[in-house]
Amino acid sequence: MTEPRWLDAREAQLWQAYRDTQRELNRVLEGRLISNSGLSGADYALLHPLSIAEGGVLRTRDLGRSVGWERSRLSHQVSRMEKRGLVSREECTSDARGSMVRLTDLGRKAVEAAAPDHVAAVRTYFFDHLSIDEQQQLTTLFERVLQGIPTPACPAAECEDPAIDCTE
Repeated sequence: MTEPRWLDAREAQLWQAYRDTQRELNRVLEGRLISNSGLSGADYALLHPLSIAEGGVLRTRDLGRSVGWERSRLSHQVSRMEKRGLVSREECTSDARGSMVRLTDLGRKAVEAAAPDHVAAVRTYFFDHLSIDEQQQLTTLFERVLQGIPTPACPAAECEDPAIDCTE
């Protein structure tokens, strides 16, 4: 049996600093979103890509991929948001297996109202602590790490045919 490759002190310090930073950024950003807009981080995570999508609509599959969520988590979150009038679901006219999520007027107003403070918080708690050179270095490093992470295989039951374009 091979001995595990344990983290050395430098690696452990870096890993812990990364995890602490990620946790605290998520905590403070989520807290500000909720207190200033009533939106959760999950709400904002879905409203943002819809707000920049053509016509405010995305195929459910593509929305899920944009946030890296499993189908069940996405479905539950969309249901909660639909009940609050932030989004609506539609059938995909070119593929009966597919569905669409559309940003409602209320959803657009909510994300547009939340965005300025959210961006200000991201600047305050993240970017303002980094020089432009450090930002570029982090971008390069995060992209390199991301390239080394395997993409999960998509089980056939979870996927809709990517060859069918359903953007109506």
